[in-house]
Amino acid sequence: MRPGSGPPRYEVIGIAGLPEVRPGADLARLIVETAARQSTPLIGGDLLVVSQKVVSKMEDRIVRLADVTPSPVALAMGAGLGRDPRLVEVILRESRRIVRMDQGILITETHHGWVCANAGVDQSNMDVDSVALLPEDPDGSARALRDRIRTLAGVDVFVIIADTFGRPWREGLTNVAIGLAGLAPLRSYLGERDPAGRPLQATILAVADELAAAAEPVMGKLDRIPAAIVRGASLTSSEEGSKPLLRDPARDLFR
Repeated sequence: MRPGSGPPRYEVIGIAGLPEVRPGADLARLIVETAARQSTPLIGGDLLVVSQKVVSKMEDRIVRLADVTPSPVALAMGAGLGRDPRLVEVILRESRRIVRMDQGILITETHHGWVCANAGVDQSNMDVDSVALLPEDPDGSARALRDRIRTLAGVDVFVIIADTFGRPWREGLTNVAIGLAGLAPLRSYLGERDPAGRPLQATILAVADELAAAAEPVMGKLDRIPAAIVRGASLTSSEEGSKPLLRDPARDLFR
């Protein structure tokens, strides 16, 4: 919430009507023009949440399975999992290591350090026989979008590139931040005291993930709204990117 603007609140505005994004497209221009056309132009201090899928399409991070030759390892794993070995081969190429493999599910750690299903390789909303890979440098992609929007619209915005991850112990998927520009991903309350005077010892909020998830209901999976504006949220400026969201392996009890 911006100071003096009344009770705490923020709003989420879907950017509807974006055309299909092709490799090499000027995604920032499409977002700026579409937002203005629906009478919700970007303003300074807005947070722009963008689906990973359209960023990957813009950056031509698309693979046709017909062009993939599976390795012997991928052939064996595909048979064991009941999965297309060509898809398994792509997942292995995008992975630093396999975390878990069972019941047809492949959990890996990507080269970025994210632990997720199928190394983020996604077939949804893609042409038949094609898959989308995660951006090679999501933070760099977010910064490029922010800088291009500044050039086009003359405003400074924050940017989150979001993808949908599953979660241990809980059903359902939720959006998380995999690329950031301009905002601090975490908000620490360590050492502060609660209303009863007790010091907080473990309260660090994943603000970037919370806001990525907050944007998803207006973006949806079938509504073809790959970007949303979060307006009025209180954000802390930072250029540290998304890496602080990765837990140090030394403190990770589940690796």
